[in-house]
Amino acid sequence: MKKPIIGLVPLFDDEKESLWMLPGYMDGIAEAGGMPIMLPMTADKAAINQLLDTVDGILMTGGHDVSPGIYGEKKLDDTVVCNAARDSMEKELLRQALEKDIPILGICRGIQFINAFLGGTLYQDLGKQHPSETEHHQKPPYDVPIHEVKIIQDSGLYRLLREYVISVNSYHHQAVKDVADELKVMAVSEDGLVEAVELPEKRFVWAVQWHPEFSYRVDDNSKLIFREFVKHCQEL
Repeated sequence: MKKPIIGLVPLFDDEKESLWMLPGYMDGIAEAGGMPIMLPMTADKAAINQLLDTVDGILMTGGHDVSPGIYGEKKLDDTVVCNAARDSMEKELLRQALEKDIPILGICRGIQFINAFLGGTLYQDLGKQHPSETEHHQKPPYDVPIHEVKIIQDSGLYRLLREYVISVNSYHHQAVKDVADELKVMAVSEDGLVEAVELPEKRFVWAVQWHPEFSYRVDDNSKLIFREFVKHCQEL
C-alpha cells in the first residue's frame, strides 16, 4: 500500500529569507505512516490546486503570528510578528483544501489560522490580553509537558484518546479567543483557553494548540494524533 503524501506548510526565516522545516513535523508524519513533503510558498490559485491534487493531506505548521487583519483587528503592538506571504498562501490553501475535503491537521499557528479564517478571533498576545499563572510559553526541552488540558467527552479527540485530562507541552503567545461558529471545541486548558478544535462537517479537520511534533517520540497521545491524521489521509 502506498503511503499517503502529506503536504507541510513551510516555515519562513525572516533573517535568512529562506524556507525551512522542523524535523519533528516530518518525522512525526513519517513515523505515523505518511510521506511528508514541504510545500512551496505560493498563493497562486492554479499552483495550489495542482498541489492539492498531488497530496492526500495538509499539515498546517506553527510559525509566525496570524495577521490580525484576517479577523478584522489592527496589530496590537510590535510583539505581533506576521508574514504576509504565508498568510496569503494559507488563505488560498485552506479555502481549496476545505472545498476538496482534504484532511487537515493544524498545530499551534495552525489552530489559530483555521479559527481566524473561519470567522473566529485570536488573543494577539496572551501576556497582555489573557494573563494567567498557567505556563503557555515554556523553555526547552519542548517535549516536556507543562500544563493539563481537559478533553470534551463528545469530541473526536476523546474518542481517540479515551482520556478526560492529558498533559501537554506549550509554546505560544497567541491563542483562540472567539471560536468560529463552524468549529467544535475538543479541549480546554486549565485557565480556559481553547486547546483543540475540529470541523465536524468535514472528513478530518483537527487542530491543536500544543506541539506533538516535539513530543511524539515520548508521548503516546501525540503519536496517536499523528496516526489518526495519517489514517484519514490514507482513506482518500
